[in-house]
Amino acid sequence: MLYPFCKYEDETEVSFSDIKINDKNEECIYIHFERPTENGFDCIRFELPSYKIVYTEGNYSKEEISLFKKIVEQGAPYFYKWSREGGIKIEFQITT
Repeated sequence: MLYPFCKYEDETEVSFSDIKINDKNEECIYIHFERPTENGFDCIRFELPSYKIVYTEGNYSKEEISLFKKIVEQGAPYFYKWSREGGIKIEFQITT
């Protein structure tokens, strides 16, 4: 399952997985960045807790990848929390 996180001005959408078990029998989460292009998508996926890139396709720049890595590193505790909670819950009330 992938949960939405945010969408940037350049159409890059960020999502994160529910908690998985990796090949080392450890809990992990995948953070996925994807943006549409004329020929498909630019994609990059990081794994937590290793912070490693486990998949990449397309043309994200080194600067963009560096920014994405910072987002993953700084957001790691939140991604784990939201993953355990089944996504980000936004509650609001509309009053008339």
